[in-house]
Amino acid sequence: MKNLARLIAVAKGDAAPDLVLKGGRVVNVFSREIVAADVAVYEGSIAGVGSYDGPKIYDARDAVICPGFIDGHVHLESTMLSPPELAKAVIPHGTTAIIADPHEIANVMGEKGLRFFLDGTAELPVDIYFMLPSCVPATPLETSGFHLGAAALRSFRKKPRVLGLGEVMNYPGVIKGDREVIAKIRAFSGMVIDGHAPLLMGRMLNAYVAAGIGSDHECTELAEAEEKLRLGQHIMIREGTLAKNLRTLLPLVTPITLPHCSFVTDDLHPADLLACGHLDHLLRQALAAGMELVPALMMVTHNTARYFGLKGRGAIAPGYQADLTILSSVKPLQVQSVIKNGRLIFDQGELLVDIESLKVGADLKAMQVRPWGPEALAIPWEGAKIRVIELIPGQLLTREVVAATVPRRGLLEADPERDLLKLVVMERHHGTGNFGLGMVRGFGLKRGAIASSVAHDSHNILCVGANDGDMYAAVKAVEAMGGGLAVAAEGKVRATLPLPIAGLMSTDPLPVVAAKWKELQVASRSLGCPLEEPFMTLSFLALPVIPELKITDRGLVDVRQFKHVPLFLGG
Repeated sequence: MKNLARLIAVAKGDAAPDLVLKGGRVVNVFSREIVAADVAVYEGSIAGVGSYDGPKIYDARDAVICPGFIDGHVHLESTMLSPPELAKAVIPHGTTAIIADPHEIANVMGEKGLRFFLDGTAELPVDIYFMLPSCVPATPLETSGFHLGAAALRSFRKKPRVLGLGEVMNYPGVIKGDREVIAKIRAFSGMVIDGHAPLLMGRMLNAYVAAGIGSDHECTELAEAEEKLRLGQHIMIREGTLAKNLRTLLPLVTPITLPHCSFVTDDLHPADLLACGHLDHLLRQALAAGMELVPALMMVTHNTARYFGLKGRGAIAPGYQADLTILSSVKPLQVQSVIKNGRLIFDQGELLVDIESLKVGADLKAMQVRPWGPEALAIPWEGAKIRVIELIPGQLLTREVVAATVPRRGLLEADPERDLLKLVVMERHHGTGNFGLGMVRGFGLKRGAIASSVAHDSHNILCVGANDGDMYAAVKAVEAMGGGLAVAAEGKVRATLPLPIAGLMSTDPLPVVAAKWKELQVASRSLGCPLEEPFMTLSFLALPVIPELKITDRGLVDVRQFKHVPLFLGG
């Protein structure tokens, strides 16, 4: 605050505020009540809550005034939007701050990707904070574009808006005392360190938490969340596009445990963002499930701000930053206006700030694939039984199942009638020519193929298909775009979404990206795929830190053993 004396004078009523929100009902996260009061604002800060007047009045009669919403864990890249377009998209939903983990772009572009995000978010009317990516690569079981060690991360530690170390996905490395993993954790001692440890419990969980890891957003079962909370972790209840855990975990939240819980989106795709919203959508779901308004609001404001040490954020009180979301109604919850740093930036459906769109240069493109032909997709038949990745609906988790096969022309081929489809991960960063080949059940394709350069977390090219010819066409389309998503059938490309920023993000606005996303979904369904989010489901099959069976450019990974395993089990 440049003029503290003036702020005090405004609070006392001896000087005029810049803005007064008059006649509203104010959410108080400290007393957990809603009180009728005015809110006086001066130079981007809240001067007072009570009875105030001034030359500029916002009529808040019949409205509920809340702190601005804060998403405590999101991957910007999952929205497929550039930072400016993301800001335009979330402001109308009441979001004024985001804590992002940029490990997607860091796996592709390393330090250049981190600088791109830090520089590209500095002047936006949404505060975007960063947790530096702890796992680039996520594991030694795959090939990523870059490797970021403790020294590289330490160089970003004191950058503005850097809050700590992002989700430590290599939980086996923590438990085993891996030297590099421990060095990264020590480098961020005294700062916030986020976790990622699906299904980890008991003594192994104790070991993980003892390392100083303060949160978890991967809970899928209530007992798991309860144990993690009892051991001191802040539980981020996730409700994104694919992983939907809100209703399962909501019983965790009681008057006692409430301060230790937040709502987050983690991975949110463009069609959902356009159709449903952002954190306001999570709030509507929580309220529909019976949660009271103020506790629900605390989980997207004060609780998150406290966990991340964001002083002066997440509440409406004197001296706090004037980031406010104004609701025209609670049932249904509807955002009417948004105030950022004391300035009205959204009102009655209209964005009131100009946000310049991003132009992408050649330095943000990333596609280095060794030349290859369709024969690279062939799998020589080596035995009757194979390991198969089986999808679990609504979860990032997968199962390992065993399937019997017979050779066709001496090869293992897809069998759409049994929903056994071929899966390939192709390295795209260094031109190694690595191909990981496997089989998956649950996509339901009767024909065709879908391919993507969004493949967590190393983001090699990932493709699932009913035949090699269409898989070849889909992957080649992704290559030609310099990254993106594609659907192919009968040797022809049916739908695409170019992602020129690192093969992860578009420069187009949300409506355009969402429309192309919908075209991809429609094209996928025309091939027989029943999944609501086939591309997001596909993207997580390459993430070898979520049980049970996954695939990378180096082959199948048994996540429980944290090692590669062969496709064939023998005759």
